[in-house]
Amino acid sequence: MAALTREETEALIQEVLEVYPEQARKDRAKHLAVNDQSVEKSNKCITSNRKSQPGTMTIRGCAYAGSKGVVWGPIKDMIHISHGPVGCGQYSRAGRRNYYVGTTGINTFGTMNFTSDFQEKDIVFGGDKKLAKIMNEIEQLFPLNKGISIQSECPIGLIGDDIEAVAKKANKEIGKPVVPVRCEGFRGVSQSLGHHIANDAIRDWVLENRDGDESFPTTPYDVAVIGDYNIGGDAWASRTLLEEMGLRVVAQWSGDGTIAEMEKTPKVKLNLIHCYRSMNYIARHMEEKYKIPWIEYNFFGPTKIAESLRKIAALFDETIKAGAEKVIAKYESEYQAVIDKYKPRLQGKRVMLYVGGLRPRHVIGAYEDLGMEVVGTGYEFGHNDDYDRTIKEMGNATLIYDDVTGYEFEEFVKRVKPDLIGSGIKEKYIFQKMGIPFRQMHSWDYSGPYHGYDGFAIFARDMDMTLNNPCWKQVNVPWKTADSTKVAVAAGA
Repeated sequence: MAALTREETEALIQEVLEVYPEQARKDRAKHLAVNDQSVEKSNKCITSNRKSQPGTMTIRGCAYAGSKGVVWGPIKDMIHISHGPVGCGQYSRAGRRNYYVGTTGINTFGTMNFTSDFQEKDIVFGGDKKLAKIMNEIEQLFPLNKGISIQSECPIGLIGDDIEAVAKKANKEIGKPVVPVRCEGFRGVSQSLGHHIANDAIRDWVLENRDGDESFPTTPYDVAVIGDYNIGGDAWASRTLLEEMGLRVVAQWSGDGTIAEMEKTPKVKLNLIHCYRSMNYIARHMEEKYKIPWIEYNFFGPTKIAESLRKIAALFDETIKAGAEKVIAKYESEYQAVIDKYKPRLQGKRVMLYVGGLRPRHVIGAYEDLGMEVVGTGYEFGHNDDYDRTIKEMGNATLIYDDVTGYEFEEFVKRVKPDLIGSGIKEKYIFQKMGIPFRQMHSWDYSGPYHGYDGFAIFARDMDMTLNNPCWKQVNVPWKTADSTKVAVAAGA
């Protein structure tokens, strides 16, 4: 299908909005736009980071998910208590495939669920004493842990548990960092506030721990990787390239990360941010307090990898600049072989994306390296500075959608008819039942890594495997069948 014109895309948005009552229609209209590369600031065309329209099907998570599931959860040598009822902790446990090195239950705890398991009496009488008891038990059962974080669920903020006082007391008793995080799920608009709250807790309870400590030997090439959660091994693939060009990665935030790495981060010369949405807060703080500059980088696809390596190298001396060129040259034959193999099979295929964090814009270049085109994209919990960075990556007249509802997304897909959709687990089975190839782009559909040159080969393979799978020829979608009898039979089946 040919790409929609600007007029057709605008008409599509208006058509989809018609189903809503007047007030809801006015609100949702602010979150849907036709891309215009000439716009300097996205707030001229789209609104973001607002509460979801009541009654619509939103894909967002909560502040607890942003803190526990994204920022704190992957810190592998700490124990993260889900303070509240058991459900939130169980749901968030090991949901994102944050790969790590270590022995689970001994010195790493990422896939374990620690919860205060609130009952009715805890709601009535408070959970402070229970929380204090749990931390003493943890110290007896898991003595090699390097610290504890307290991830607050909704009831904690409602009943007023003083987790800060409990944390200070426990810190003195066990002699390890105990970090209270006020990330109750009801706070804010989405999981984005949870990222911010988590970073504030790191700022207030962790970063200053080694201020004035000169025992850690530094080098001119020390960097920290910020906002890489090691989904399917992404951070390892990225770290390989950075170290091959001559840099020393002191800290990884937070996939396969440790609290010691977080504490050492103020010693680095540069912070490298992959997921801007989740980590720009802490990078700005370190820039202000410790004078550490930061830049964004993108390791999806060879074009963006080369751009990022050179941008990073430009901030160092000639040794690192030469190292970056060596790395790019080293992998050229490998990634070109990947392109030569898969581009003929993927050329011209059209993709619609709807993900969180960095993916709605970062993966565009990787698709383009394979000859594919992204014809629609949007963020679950993006802010306008995310869209500022996105409008230049997208073609004119393509769809931009913020906090898109289930109804809107389905209608857009029916009209645009993409060859592939990249979104989350909540959307996966809907679109597969519609007969549309789908990749789960939050955790790479249990594949990966997708970062780096090694990851690009896996990314290309997975896109080809999905798009050209013969199973799609066996999917009989009722509304694509001209015979009304068949439609009736399918509907009644």
